[in-house]
Amino acid sequence: MSDLKATVNKTTSNTGHTGFHVEGYEKIEYDFTFIDGVFNTENPNLADCYRKWKRCLAVTDQNIYNVYGQQMERYFEHYGLELKVHKTKIGEKAKTIPTFLEIVDSMTEFGIYRKEPVLVVGGGLVTDVAGFACAAYRRNTNFIRIPTTVIGLIDASVSIKVAVNYGNYKNRLGAYHAPIHTFLDFTFLRTLPTAQIRNGFAELIKISTCSHLDTFNLLDKYCEQLIEQSFGRADGSSRELIEAADKINREGIHEMLKLETPNLHEIGLDRVIAYGHTWSPLHELAPETPLRHGHAISIDMAYSATLANSRGLITDAEHRRLLNLFSRAGLSMDHHLFNEEILAKATAAILKTRDGLLRAAVPNPIGQCTFLNDVSAVEMNAALKRHKELMREYPRNGEGLDAYVDASDTGYTENAKAEEERIVEAAAKKVGKLNGVNRHVNGHTNGNTSGSLNGSAKVNGAVKTNGTLSNGMSGNHDDSRSKTLGNGMNGTKVNGTAKVQA
Repeated sequence: MSDLKATVNKTTSNTGHTGFHVEGYEKIEYDFTFIDGVFNTENPNLADCYRKWKRCLAVTDQNIYNVYGQQMERYFEHYGLELKVHKTKIGEKAKTIPTFLEIVDSMTEFGIYRKEPVLVVGGGLVTDVAGFACAAYRRNTNFIRIPTTVIGLIDASVSIKVAVNYGNYKNRLGAYHAPIHTFLDFTFLRTLPTAQIRNGFAELIKISTCSHLDTFNLLDKYCEQLIEQSFGRADGSSRELIEAADKINREGIHEMLKLETPNLHEIGLDRVIAYGHTWSPLHELAPETPLRHGHAISIDMAYSATLANSRGLITDAEHRRLLNLFSRAGLSMDHHLFNEEILAKATAAILKTRDGLLRAAVPNPIGQCTFLNDVSAVEMNAALKRHKELMREYPRNGEGLDAYVDASDTGYTENAKAEEERIVEAAAKKVGKLNGVNRHVNGHTNGNTSGSLNGSAKVNGAVKTNGTLSNGMSGNHDDSRSKTLGNGMNGTKVNGTAKVQA
């Protein structure tokens, strides 16, 4: 039976033409479970989702596979489940249709059933592209999500939006497609580089600045410790820091869910969690090497705060407190390419996305939100000039630390071991050593310059990374909405209702 309830009524237009009006309501439900050690064989939660199928197709990025491949293999072997892995490298430049199609090809080759869930493990970029592949495959294929970065855990995991970039625009092609379950395992942060922890910190500033003062106060109090100690998951973290980090993470996710779920399909366009996402979608990809998402939205948030301060919506003290928090975190507040030209182009683009209105979310005061629709080009440019003058008082003129994507984001620089394997596999395929059946290795390049390895391969164990460990790149959600916060949750089920009209 369908869970879609609909009515069909005959209609007659003003001109006398007859027709029908369809109005339907479809229940959307999905679950979140907080669990440390999702691949620990003592935790059967994930395995229980695949017992019916006796197998699992997992999509993950190369860096995750290098670090956690053996653990994943042992986990599924322990529960008697066949595991096949599609490995990919998705940076912002490879968050594209060719990468999407390679995942689709693996789903076809695996022979995925319509309701059989694909397992998606990685940062927000991986979950975005793989989730979009699941949304498109037979129009609706289930998936289970295990985010591995701060942005993936805090931000991308909450939304049901999935997408790829197109042209110079982020998430231009996509869909709304909810996973059936999301497992939130913050122990992944142990192997996440500090630059990526900082990157995700920006999303917590976003949600707390416009919606939850208590969380903002905790971020302000523990800023440096949270970044340096991987949100309390690094060895030697104090009990105080662990408890503060857990409260920040759970309440941040809970707040995001409360803001997101009433508007899953973004029918309402005034969205609190779009703070920092008015001008950043264009600016993020403007540099030849893209900015990390957290740095791009931080520039937008800092500039928006200056605009709000110029209008008297936040006090001078609040304005400085917010700018100082970005600076202490090492997040960008300005960039030499963030100029009047980019501001104009980004404004024109977002007006189309937001149905002709700016809808710029700004704090009013910290912990609450106001939307601006009446900002003229003259006012924007004056605020930009003032903002850049303020940035002279901060280190690096307001530019952040590790602001640009690099090898730890995947999709740009192959680690030496992965590149060596790619060359060997390509040569073997050329002489017919690999037939695509037994090992099923597809050494496709995915349309970017990285020559990245994407394919389905049975897991043979992890490969030691040559360089910084990474859990994959985080995503980018230009999301939003309004206030209040509740307690943390365990195994929370989300029920939403989407209205369909024709």
